[in-house]
Amino acid sequence: MVLEGPEAAGKSTLARALHQRMRDDGVDPILVHEPGGTPVAEALRHELLDAARDWTPAMELLYMVTARADLVTRVIQPALAAGKVVISDRFDLSTIAYQGAGRGLPTEQVRWVNAAATGGLVADLTLVLDLEPAEAQRRQREAGKGLDRIEREPAAFHARISAAYLAATGPGVYHIGAAASPAEVLAAAWRAISAARPGQFPSRTE
Repeated sequence: MVLEGPEAAGKSTLARALHQRMRDDGVDPILVHEPGGTPVAEALRHELLDAARDWTPAMELLYMVTARADLVTRVIQPALAAGKVVISDRFDLSTIAYQGAGRGLPTEQVRWVNAAATGGLVADLTLVLDLEPAEAQRRQREAGKGLDRIEREPAAFHARISAAYLAATGPGVYHIGAAASPAEVLAAAWRAISAARPGQFPSRTE
């Protein structure tokens, strides 16, 4: 399963909460994040997010999918083959939103390189955390951390990304309002997971 959404939507917080809840229920999931998760992918992540770098959209796309290919080959596919549940903080929809909608690269080009990087692997469940760009900026200001190269992009760039996420549809895609509290977001995510896999993840009464 995959968690998606714009900057500051709370994906990493939700990923950790889901990971812990599943462990509490006797499931031992694998938690990964993108770009990253392997030595190669982490090195590429450092380069991608370095505020001093000046990548073209095409270069950014190729770096991103190279990191994804390494993560899929070395971590995700072996985990799935072993029967593990994989929770991924971002996956191919991020590339469609950021490098496609955000950077303006052709959608078909982005989809083609995504498919090459993943070997056709598709998430069975994608939880999209929807958050308005203005709220994302407010959260980033309150967090007080330094912004990476992508976070520093202008508001119009992030507005295109937010719109792309809002428009995302397809089998297994669920939208969750990320402006809610972390507990409310976790509850909504668990309801979606329970609906998708009722035998493995029964619903809970909070």
